[in-house]
Amino acid sequence: MNLTFALAISALAGCGVYMLLSRHVIRIIIGVAILSAAINLAILYSGRIASALPPVIPADIAELGLDTANPLPQALILTAIVIGFALTAFASALALQLFRSNATLDTDDLADAERLGNPFTDKDDRA
Repeated sequence: MNLTFALAISALAGCGVYMLLSRHVIRIIIGVAILSAAINLAILYSGRIASALPPVIPADIAELGLDTANPLPQALILTAIVIGFALTAFASALALQLFRSNATLDTDDLADAERLGNPFTDKDDRA
């Protein structure tokens, strides 16, 4: 079971990093989303995923038992899912505007800033 989860998390992380290294903006956005899912699974797995007892403290006991699930990773993952969705939506809107203004999403074709040169050098140095 541990090996299965580790392989799934590493496969997702590998796919996410591979897509992050792409030249296409949409693939980069999808890579960020996949890498975020892999990190969320790693955090969930660190919170004892195999535990069947809910993290509820009875009235007569002052602390959680050792065999209960940890609620902190679950709360962190819920927050990370919301933030990841907002990041993906914002990056998709930026990619749409980028496509509308430049008619391409290939990062090699998006070199307007490089053509302008370095603003910190004198104009005599460029010639």
